[in-house]
Amino acid sequence: MARNILAFGAHPDDIELGCAGTLCKHVKAGNNVYLCVLSEGQEAGDPKARKKEQEEAVRRLEAKELIWGGWVDTRFEVSKESIDFIESVVSKVKPYEIYVNYSNDSHQDHRALVQCVISATRYNKRVLFYEDYTSYNFQPDIFVDIEDVLSDKLHIVSAFESQVSRNFPSGQKMLDGVKAIANFRGFQARINYAEGFKAVRYLKLDI
Repeated sequence: MARNILAFGAHPDDIELGCAGTLCKHVKAGNNVYLCVLSEGQEAGDPKARKKEQEEAVRRLEAKELIWGGWVDTRFEVSKESIDFIESVVSKVKPYEIYVNYSNDSHQDHRALVQCVISATRYNKRVLFYEDYTSYNFQPDIFVDIEDVLSDKLHIVSAFESQVSRNFPSGQKMLDGVKAIANFRGFQARINYAEGFKAVRYLKLDI
């Protein structure tokens, strides 16, 4: 039986950087993957271009649906209205598992979104944080082997052309970082490549 999987991201590319490999595995397993991206990321590029990039990434992932939040980049608020919106998405999708940005993060939008999601998903049994390069002290307690879908993840992330072409202060490109993190998390898990997650709540449901 197909399960519904829901991933929240504050901006275009957040979800893909954090858990595109795991979402690929869900799609290949026949599950329905839904992405909810709260803003168009207008503070980090042309919003029209970033929106198109996100839509292309969803196409490459073969996700079921992309839901836009219409929130304003860098101005997220923890409010009843915001929590109500998250609750409405959760109510619509009825997810088996939920993924969201990590709470300890340098970006204020990520922190605000997490607070809203934690409140809105208080009755959901499986909620997981994924990591981003803006995460602080991320120590995963769950690992997913993504060796078989690493090339898929890189292909999906490469849809964000305006972002992958940027040089980080270290001189690295985004795709270099994606592969390096996958390699490091794999090393921690004693496999080749992995994505790491931290459980907000993780009830074992399939025994």
